[in-house]
Amino acid sequence: MKINHRISTVKDKERISTKKLTLISRLAICTCCLMYISYIPQIILNLSGKPVSPLQPAAATINAVLWVSYGWLKSYKDWPLIISNIPGVAFGLVTLFTVYFN
Repeated sequence: MKINHRISTVKDKERISTKKLTLISRLAICTCCLMYISYIPQIILNLSGKPVSPLQPAAATINAVLWVSYGWLKSYKDWPLIISNIPGVAFGLVTLFTVYFN
């Protein structure tokens, strides 16, 4: 009986851990997307003729490209990592583009 109880407990812990990881990954996707969406005010400033420094959006774009590449090239596709960093590539490139071509 103790063995069956122990197996059940281990399976329960694995299921709880999986639920926690799923929740954490979803929260991470949301916060990462919000971080990159925060570039919209910088894009607006760039388009209004008050360009911001290109250093931070360039670094964020490179960072996002590296994370998307890493998530894509892993032995299994790490979709939370990929999905959360695609907005970084898009918003970073748009921000950089509007710095130089406004």
